[in-house]
Amino acid sequence: MPGFRRERLMPRVDWRRRAEAIGFSFHTGEDKPYWDETACYALTADAVDELEAATNELEQMCLALVDRVIERGDQARLLLSDDAAALVEASWKRGDRNLVGRFDLSWDGEGPAKLLEYNADTPTALFEAAVVQWEWLQTVKPDADQFNSIHERLIEAWRNFGIRNGVHFASVRDHAEDQTTTEYLRDTATQAGLETAFLYIDEIGWNGIGFVDGDERPIRTLFKLYPWEWLMREEFGRHVGPSRVQMIEPAWKMVLSNKAMLPLLWEMAPNHPNLLPAAFEEAAIQGPKVRKPIFGREGANVEIVGGAASDGPYGAEGFVYQALHPLPKTDGGYPVFGSWVVASQAAGLGIREDDGPITRDGSRFVPHYFA
Repeated sequence: MPGFRRERLMPRVDWRRRAEAIGFSFHTGEDKPYWDETACYALTADAVDELEAATNELEQMCLALVDRVIERGDQARLLLSDDAAALVEASWKRGDRNLVGRFDLSWDGEGPAKLLEYNADTPTALFEAAVVQWEWLQTVKPDADQFNSIHERLIEAWRNFGIRNGVHFASVRDHAEDQTTTEYLRDTATQAGLETAFLYIDEIGWNGIGFVDGDERPIRTLFKLYPWEWLMREEFGRHVGPSRVQMIEPAWKMVLSNKAMLPLLWEMAPNHPNLLPAAFEEAAIQGPKVRKPIFGREGANVEIVGGAASDGPYGAEGFVYQALHPLPKTDGGYPVFGSWVVASQAAGLGIREDDGPITRDGSRFVPHYFA
């Protein structure tokens, strides 16, 4: 019996009002809804257990990979500069805590879920997974359950960080999704009893000793929804070490936040049931394969070799190749299962659908439940 089925539904007549009431402003894209409750995914309890176990297994392998990369001096294979490599090693050896990540899995409900990529540094679709689909469950499927303990685990994680001087939260300007995600995480920190402040990433200043906000208050702990690889190309990057700021996500996430980690993970754990063969050279992957930019986002510049491709600004640093594991085809498109970890523990699920076999920025978020 498959682990899930897709069910068609009639959307709630007031779904837009409900979405906006909980702060979900980007529920609709340019020409169609991003939040899609014309359908939902019904999972079995066994399927939830399987996804949770696979997610925890993948997370532990990724942590082992960070240790392996540092021990073997493999940072250059991840295209990390000397400065970035030094930050990674210092962060890992300090035991800097991490907060959140999302594994994107290809899963047909029958065989093992396969890792497509790990959004380890700046994952989005968090608010939708933690809050929006939970609100949907309460009104549409009130007698059912959901693979979703994200909110509670985030609050617990903040309490375990040992933060004494409050947290600054930063995102880019004019991006509703990023700002909503950042403000949501700020809210969970506030609920954990921490003092918090929001600012845009370009408002962070440097006073020669440390980072400061617009009121010249020291920034001791910074959550930034901004990629590490971008920071390290900017003046900001060279100040991180001297500032002694506590960064969330920590610098060691640079090992996991680019797709060059996929070949290294396969080298470490070849033939693991949740992994796909991956390599830096195309010829090393037999059969159908996918080319992915080492630094890329939202499915941009991904190519099913000899087939579908997406455009975008990425790829200058190079590509990796991964064996093709096609997303399942449903009557609504191609779903990818986004399995969340909070403080390195499996925490919940968010499902996105795309009309094509490559999950892109325009994919739709579809809620789920299990009986």
